Amino acid sequence: MSTARKRAPSARSLETKAKILDAAELVFAERGFEGAALRDIATLAAVPVGLVHHHGRSKEELFCQTVRRRATEMAQIRMESLARLKESGDLTLYAILDCFMRAYITLAETEGAPWRAYGRLVAHVSSDPRWKGLTEECFDPTASAYLDEILTLYPDAERAAAAAGQVYSVSSMLAHRNSGWRIDALGEGHQETELERLVTFCAAGFEAILNGS
Repeated sequence: MSTARKRAPSARSLETKAKILDAAELVFAERGFEGAALRDIATLAAVPVGLVHHHGRSKEELFCQTVRRRATEMAQIRMESLARLKESGDLTLYAILDCFMRAYITLAETEGAPWRAYGRLVAHVSSDPRWKGLTEECFDPTASAYLDEILTLYPDAERAAAAAGQVYSVSSMLAHRNSGWRIDALGEGHQETELERLVTFCAAGFEAILNGS
């Protein structure tokens, strides 16, 4: 039996892969999966296209790697935030939705373009059934944990109704972050809505769905 161990990636290799994923994130977010080209990703990352093939293996796998990277971090932040909320005993629908949305909105506002690009990737993935497996892997465990807490508050509600509220709320969250310019335009130059207004809007709709189920 062979006892040879697979060599760990070098620091240079890890740095190159990070550059490729950073570039892929921006290109996929801007052009979607179909419109993105590996050559354009290589150009943005300033690496030979062969390295993109080496690290990504295929365009589809590179897309999945790009989504997984921040989804894993986002899931950890959200689950830790939910645990703290449960410890506080302040489990209301508004508080649960605020906990879920604030995690992403805060990063999008403080970390800038990378997390805003990730939000556009989430929108791409969530609207295309071809990525069903990726959503089940990256998003469903966290979403289900939050739905479980919501349903403890509304024991007579159907899970399908809660799932609809979750999907609609995520869509609103992404619109809040990616379409603020439309709010400014329609509001005649008013500042982008605050997070609290978004959560209030989603909580009201969510509760109407739950009570009507």
